[in-house]
Amino acid sequence: MKIYIAHSREYNYQAELYAPIRHDATLPQADIILPHEEGYDIQQDRDFYRQLDLIIAEVSYPAIGLGIELGWAKDDNVPVVCVYQPQAKVSGSLRAVTGSFCEYHNADELIKIIQDQIAHVRSC
Repeated sequence: MKIYIAHSREYNYQAELYAPIRHDATLPQADIILPHEEGYDIQQDRDFYRQLDLIIAEVSYPAIGLGIELGWAKDDNVPVVCVYQPQAKVSGSLRAVTGSFCEYHNADELIKIIQDQIAHVRSC
């Protein structure tokens, strides 16, 4: 299984997103791709997205590149789940790529959402 965590670069994603994910022993670490993690090539081509089983997109911060990634995922029938923080103004245009939106208030809630979405994809 390949799970891609998509996000904007306009916030401290290393501390707010990557650290909670990588420090959680219940998540399938080998299956989770964090695009800006050290040593990982962030310049993915279109074929990369076709091989994914799930995209979890942190959409609290808007980004054009993130929108492009999600559009490619939709075109390739890759499930997309958008997660966001309560203060975020989530773009309405995201509804063109998914109907799955989950608000989270802290790292524990974020991890629970990720766990639930992985379990859902595995059961399909």
